[in-house]
Amino acid sequence: MADRGAKRPTVSVPDDWPAHPDLTLALNGMGGFDWDLDSGLMHMDPPALEVFDMLPDEYDDRPATLGCRVPAHEAARLDALVARALKDGSDSYGAYFRVRLRDGELRWTHSQGSIRRDGTGRPRRIIGVVRDASHEYTHAAERLAVDEERRRHTSVVERTTAALAHARTVGEVIAVLADEQGLSRLGAENVILGLVEAGRIRLISEGKAGSFVPDLEYTRVGDEFPMSEVVRTLTPRYVGSRAEFKRDYPRLWPAIEPLHVHSAAYLPLIAQGRPIGVIGLFFERESDFRDQERNVLVALGSSIAQSLARAMLYDQEHDLAAGLQQAMLPRRIPGVAGAQIAVRYRSARMGRDIGGDWYDVIPLPDGRVAAVIGDVQGHDTQAAALMGQLRIVLRAYASEGHAPATVMARASAFLNELDTDRFATCTYVDADLSTGAARIVRAGHIDPLLRHAEGICRRLPVAGGLPLGISSEFRRLDYPVTTVLLAPGDTLLLCTDGIVEQPGTDIDDGMRQLAREVRQGPQDVQQLADRLCESADERTGEDDMALLLLRRLGAPEHDIVGRFRQHIAPADPEGLSAARHMIRAAVRAWGAAERAEEIELVADELITNALLHTDGEAVVNIRMPHSVGRLLRLEVEDHSSSLPRRREPGEAGVSGRGLLLVDRLADVWGVEPRGSGKCVWCEFNCS
Repeated sequence: MADRGAKRPTVSVPDDWPAHPDLTLALNGMGGFDWDLDSGLMHMDPPALEVFDMLPDEYDDRPATLGCRVPAHEAARLDALVARALKDGSDSYGAYFRVRLRDGELRWTHSQGSIRRDGTGRPRRIIGVVRDASHEYTHAAERLAVDEERRRHTSVVERTTAALAHARTVGEVIAVLADEQGLSRLGAENVILGLVEAGRIRLISEGKAGSFVPDLEYTRVGDEFPMSEVVRTLTPRYVGSRAEFKRDYPRLWPAIEPLHVHSAAYLPLIAQGRPIGVIGLFFERESDFRDQERNVLVALGSSIAQSLARAMLYDQEHDLAAGLQQAMLPRRIPGVAGAQIAVRYRSARMGRDIGGDWYDVIPLPDGRVAAVIGDVQGHDTQAAALMGQLRIVLRAYASEGHAPATVMARASAFLNELDTDRFATCTYVDADLSTGAARIVRAGHIDPLLRHAEGICRRLPVAGGLPLGISSEFRRLDYPVTTVLLAPGDTLLLCTDGIVEQPGTDIDDGMRQLAREVRQGPQDVQQLADRLCESADERTGEDDMALLLLRRLGAPEHDIVGRFRQHIAPADPEGLSAARHMIRAAVRAWGAAERAEEIELVADELITNALLHTDGEAVVNIRMPHSVGRLLRLEVEDHSSSLPRRREPGEAGVSGRGLLLVDRLADVWGVEPRGSGKCVWCEFNCS
């Protein structure tokens, strides 16, 4: 409000004023004042008193007397302005302030003073003028109002464009425009949005119910509706009043009549020179839509069109990529005797990017089943394509009967041979549902979880190797095998990191959270899978995720601590090694760790004899019942009826030591005929 700061007086007033008053001041609607700072008296001429709406006999040359005309807050601001000018050495000052007239009306006034100082710079006198500035300020206010309206219109476009910048999908564009915040931003009562498709307009957002012709999701471009007219002509259509609605669009009027709508603007959404849609903005006020407002609405329509075109392309690419990935995943999960299996896949909520997450369930010989979960690096169609290739080769290697470590090593070599810079993480499980033995191999993937029948859920610390592709590149294809036992009612959970990772948190925290949710979830794996996916959607959603649950069926065996059964094919050293690992793990899990090495050694000897001296496979069975004695029974079956004979080896003999070893380590052993073959058994007291 102040225009202080000029160093030289801008008002020409003689030093002996008011002895010789300047008549030009009165002619220009100004009054003068002379303020003696030493005495504090301020003389004002009649025109100046008229500006303050005071009579000459009402003023006593004291500035305080003007307090009845100048509101307190205006007087304080004016005093502060003058005091600052006196202190900082200014030669003049100027300020706008309001004066309260006799009838109580406030009127804008302008004062300008010239400060006269003595030789030391001390202020002695202020000579100045005052004038009625109401007319001037009214024009300024009108200009401010116009500028404010222009800024408001510009702000509508800027704020809407800024909000649309974050909208990636068509659904998000609709949310920016049609929710309460969007309507407030646009200053509209309602918004509808339609897309042009094959000569028709499909309504994709009706906004508030009843804004469009009821039950007409599709309208033809040739119909007599404003949206159709806009698409035909490619020009906006402005409806300024309810009467205009009723007159020009009788078919639309029944839908408009009950609404609080008095005007509307229909804008074509044009991208790359063709109409892709139309938006209708409804307002509570009547409007003649002047040029400035129309220009703003056209700019708004252009911004919305660009965002909508980008979102439509985004959705199309996402649908294409998601369709590709779905085609790569198994169409159905085969039924597996003795197990309940649930699988889930969720694509990322953010945009078109998809990942290489996959799952698979592969039936294997001898009642076994393979469960696979994996994740190819990246979020694009190449990741999805590589995922499909890896899933196929893993299925092929598993179906050929290879051991889990071999399956993983060959898959790593395959990915490396594709000459891609991508790698993949994977967990492969070979489970024998008749015995509950599960061999797990992990290639850079997160650990699985195991929920026991009684509800306890824990993270399985599975030994792991390098991710697929990297292990082959560094020639480190040895994948350790971890064996766990699935008791009846136990559930094995495999997942990708998208289900546990959260921005700003450690993945171990996510694993603990997942374990809590599994522990508290339902027994049914289908219901549990749905629950886990819903929870993950609430927490993350920025990455795709895959989930596989495998639950071993059957009632818990209260009379058996544990049971294990495994088939070992002839000339299969990997199978023999895996069996030894599983036997050791099983015995330790059953609480007989002190005899685990002895039992493993005896089992290895009996299995080796069966494979060397017979033509078929060897079948190993181990079980430990609940009893006082806790006798662990080991049985090895083969297809030969020839009974083994124990003999003393010579000093240089290399044979004959096997049964001697069995006799020394086992508490009791024997041989039983079994149909077409025999069974060598032994028992160990583990109490």
